[in-house]
Amino acid sequence: MKIWKSLLIVLMIFVNLAFAQPSFADRPKFSKNPDYIEVTKSIKALTKAKEAQTEIEGVTPEEIQQKIDELAFQKYTLETGINWGQCDNQTGKTIAVYGKRPNDEENEDAVYDNDLYFLADGQSTKNNWDCDGFYLPNDAKIAGLIPDGQVFTEPVAIKIADGSKLVIKTNPDTAAIEINFPNAQIAKANQVNWFIPNVSQALIDTRVPNAPTNQS
Repeated sequence: MKIWKSLLIVLMIFVNLAFAQPSFADRPKFSKNPDYIEVTKSIKALTKAKEAQTEIEGVTPEEIQQKIDELAFQKYTLETGINWGQCDNQTGKTIAVYGKRPNDEENEDAVYDNDLYFLADGQSTKNNWDCDGFYLPNDAKIAGLIPDGQVFTEPVAIKIADGSKLVIKTNPDTAAIEINFPNAQIAKANQVNWFIPNVSQALIDTRVPNAPTNQS
């Protein structure tokens, strides 16, 4: 009788473990997120520069502190487990954005880490779909970055961290692209495994919008 009781207890333990297993599953570690690592490095570098009173070309001490505060907020956002970004197009034109495949399927033949999609004016990329940034056409000017008014001699993309909502607009007076994200990174072809073409806005306008959106 005791043997049967012991076996019954063991069986109950295994059943409970089988049903409770998902609760013990490890959450993705934000500390391994490349965006989290980059944000943490930037905070340390800027804090060190501020403490040493090291001047950064084109950036005032007040702007350095503002950047540290914004990065600290991004760091907190990543620590809460949000692992996707969102892009909102308010430029009046189609833009090209970077993101993973909507079906999350891995493609062994993929050459680049991200695909290039086209986002229509007035649309935002879909919730939980990770928009990593957007392409800057070779005839476009961009404002809102630090230092402001940068001139690029090669094709670039604008990269954002997970947990960010990037709003892209066009200044009606200067026709320059403006973003709400001063800590966005400039990504060049030799720095990220993204397809960064050398094309104009006119060519982007000819593409059919295909980015996953909240409106679709």
